[in-house]
Amino acid sequence: CKILRCNSEYVAATLHLRGPDRSPAFCTALRSYSLCTRRTARTCRGDLAFHSAVHGIEDLMIQNNCSKEGPTAPPRPRLPAPNPHGFESLDICDYERSFFYKHGRPPGFQHCAAFGDPHIRTFHDDFHTCRVEGSWPLLDNDYLFVQATSSPVTKGSNATVTSKLTIIFKNMKECIDQKVYQAELDNVPAAFQDGSVNGGVRPGGSSLVIWERSPGRHVEIRAAYIGTTIAVRQAGRQLSFSIRAAEEVTRAFTEEQDLQLCVGGCPHSQRMSRSPRGRSRVPAETARALCREMLPVEDVYFQSCVFDVVTSGDTNFTMAAHGALEDARLFLPDAEKLHIFQ
Repeated sequence: CKILRCNSEYVAATLHLRGPDRSPAFCTALRSYSLCTRRTARTCRGDLAFHSAVHGIEDLMIQNNCSKEGPTAPPRPRLPAPNPHGFESLDICDYERSFFYKHGRPPGFQHCAAFGDPHIRTFHDDFHTCRVEGSWPLLDNDYLFVQATSSPVTKGSNATVTSKLTIIFKNMKECIDQKVYQAELDNVPAAFQDGSVNGGVRPGGSSLVIWERSPGRHVEIRAAYIGTTIAVRQAGRQLSFSIRAAEEVTRAFTEEQDLQLCVGGCPHSQRMSRSPRGRSRVPAETARALCREMLPVEDVYFQSCVFDVVTSGDTNFTMAAHGALEDARLFLPDAEKLHIFQ
């Protein structure tokens, strides 16, 4: 059933139509849409989207006083196919383009990050500092599974840091084979576990790629088939994770997948205050001065930096907070939400 192609051609034909003089062209687009649905009627007979389109066309033609007889628009020219599987197979694996064709607008995006102690910025812009020793899921949905493994920042400390990240890109029939990426301290590879750097031999294999931004320190994984970009960094003795994901992807989970730090933040029993307590390894004022050099705005990134430097004595944590802020600057759909103040 190729009803989605009919839908996308109709959206593309009407995107530019505005104002009171649009009726003739709009009616032409509707007749073309109707013709396309009739051509797919045999294969789409049991498809709900097909029946919705047919009824929708009838309503729109009545509302706009369109005649069923009249000219139809020629079909849109197809883009040249960059591979032997043809354009359509690649289009399925370009989430942003496919979404625009279907809905006539770009998709929405959300951002999550885990860095330092670890500190979690959720998709809903909540901000928590967690102790979470052991392995915890950052994400667990129909498309992605991301697990962070934490260990104490220093012997006997309640504070923990991420020492290992496991990211599973789940099999997607038209686009990619299942791929596993794993990073550990002093081992941030620019390849998946099987040695590959893309999504495999399927038609949309190139819609999943790894880019090395800084050898052994910073990689970026782009998953165009789900409109998602992930950054993994190492600063000092900790790993950090940042993601920009399409809203549809972040919501694709069931009630059983309710424990996701990127969705709900840290469980209450695992949350810590960012007021440094106990034995300080670096004086608070020294930590504040160090963090201010990298983070001039005293927001939660700055507070997290101070906490981490005081608790660990490791000045590399200034780089961790700075890297997380730079990822947020790139990944956040709304620049006004960059800084969080608590």
